[in-house]
Amino acid sequence: MTSTQSSQSSQPKISNGMAAVNGHKQTFWMPEIASYFVAGGAAGATSRTVVSPLERLKIIQQVQPRTSDGQYKGVWRSLVRMWEEEGFKGFMRGNGINCLRIVPYSAVQFTTYEQLKKWFTAYGTKELDTPKRLASGALAGITSVCATYPLDLVRSRLSIATASIPLQTEQALPSSSVMTASGAKQALASAYHTSSSSLNQTIFKRAELTMVGMTLKVMREEGGVPGLYRGMVTTAVGVAPYVGINFATYEALRGVMTPPGKNNVMRKLACGALAGSISQTLTYPFDVLRRKMQVTGMSHGGLGYHYNGAFDALGSIIRTEGLRGLYRGLWPNLLKVAPSIATSFFTYELVKELLVTP
Repeated sequence: MTSTQSSQSSQPKISNGMAAVNGHKQTFWMPEIASYFVAGGAAGATSRTVVSPLERLKIIQQVQPRTSDGQYKGVWRSLVRMWEEEGFKGFMRGNGINCLRIVPYSAVQFTTYEQLKKWFTAYGTKELDTPKRLASGALAGITSVCATYPLDLVRSRLSIATASIPLQTEQALPSSSVMTASGAKQALASAYHTSSSSLNQTIFKRAELTMVGMTLKVMREEGGVPGLYRGMVTTAVGVAPYVGINFATYEALRGVMTPPGKNNVMRKLACGALAGSISQTLTYPFDVLRRKMQVTGMSHGGLGYHYNGAFDALGSIIRTEGLRGLYRGLWPNLLKVAPSIATSFFTYELVKELLVTP
C-alpha cells in the first residue's frame, strides 16, 4: 500500500491523463479538462473586455474605404471621436457578442492545446519540442475557429454597423467590387459623417443592431446559414499559424524570462505581451483578409466590398492599396494585442492553478 502511494506521488502531473486508461477517469481526467475549459473561458472574457475599444477600432480601420475624408485616422483621435459620437457604448459596441464568442473560443483553444500537447508527447513519455508546440497550437486554433466562427462574423458586423465610416459611391469602389444602384444612392444620401442614430435610421434598423437581429439579417440577405461562415477558411488559415506561434513563443519566453526564483507577475505579463506582438505581426495580413471577407456582403452599408474568394480579395487589396493595405490597423492592434495576450495567459494560469488540485 505504501509503496504504491509513493510511486504514484513520484509521477509528474502530466501523467494524470494516463489514469483515465487505468479506470480513474472521474478522479483525474474530467476535472482536469474542466479546469482548462473554465480557465480558458475566464482568460478570454477578461482579456477582450480590457481592450474592447481598441478591438473595435482595429476592425473599423481594417474595413473602412480608402477616401480622403471621414476616415478613422490615428489611435487617440479615433478613440476620442468614437467617444464623442457614441459614448461608452461605442467603446463596448460588439463586446457582448465578442465575450459570448471568446469564452467558448478561448476555452476550446486552451483545452485543445493542453490535450494535444499530452497526445503528441504520449502523456509525458516524449519530449515537448517546438514543432510539437506549433502543431498543437495550430490545431487548437483551427478547432476553436470552427466552433465559434458565426459569432465572430456577427461581432465584426456589429462593430462597424454604427461607426461613421465614410461610404463609397460606385465610382470609388475597387475594380473587383460591385455596389447596387440603391446602395450608391444610400451612400450619397448618408454622405461622410453619419452618427450612430442617423445610421440606424438610414441603413440599419434598430432591431438589427443586436446579436440576434444581425444574425437574422445575415441569414436573410446572404444565403442562410452558409452566410454566417463567410471567410471561415481564410480565418482558419490565418489563425493556425498565429495560435501556433503564440503558444510556442510564450512557452519559449517563459523558459528564458521566468526561471526558478524569478517567476513574478510582471515577467509573466511581459512574456504574454511579447508573444502576442510577435505572432500577430507575422500573421496580420490574414486578419485583414478575414475582416474583408466577413463584411463583403454588407453592400447596403456602403462599404461595397465583393470578392470572389480569398485570392480575389488579396489581389484586390494589393492592386488598390499596395502591400501596405495588408497591414491597415496594425498599430492599434498591437496596442490591443500586448495587454490582451498578457492578460489572457496570466488569467489562464492563475485560474488553472486555483482549480487544478496539486
